Amino acid sequence: MAREGRIIVNTGDGKGKTTAALGTALRAAGHGMQVGIIQFIKGDFNYGEAYALQAHPNIQLTRIGSGFTWLAEDPAEPRRVAREAWAVAREWAMSDRYDLLVLDELNYVVGEGYVSPQEIIEMLRGRPKRLSVIITGRGAATELIEFADTVTEMRSVKHAFAEGLPAKKGIEY
Repeated sequence: MAREGRIIVNTGDGKGKTTAALGTALRAAGHGMQVGIIQFIKGDFNYGEAYALQAHPNIQLTRIGSGFTWLAEDPAEPRRVAREAWAVAREWAMSDRYDLLVLDELNYVVGEGYVSPQEIIEMLRGRPKRLSVIITGRGAATELIEFADTVTEMRSVKHAFAEGLPAKKGIEY
């Protein structure tokens, strides 16, 4: 009998949702598993983790986001890009090429109404049973929280940015 994968949601207002997911991705790759990571919002900003992950032979990373949606000149563009990323996510999930799939910032995309929780749950139900999926981002939908096997809520107690300190290369990006 094939082992069943896990559905994990990392949510909340605190820092560390993506970082935790990427740590799990590295753990899986270290065990020889195939990992797919789709970043929905990150855009083409130069994140240190993207450089490190792209160098790993067991990890396929793609960034399909257009950056933060509130910065878009054309309000239809973020929806189009989010739907494009969602189509890739569904294809990767059903391909049976991966042991772990990280859908980074998908919760934000759901919150904006670009992808429904029902679409995600339908995909999760139809995925190869061995596939584990991590969904990150603030404001996870109740339906996804209820469906998931593991949910972690990151809570901000204190953050340097709130104290006026700029993001630090290698630490926050």
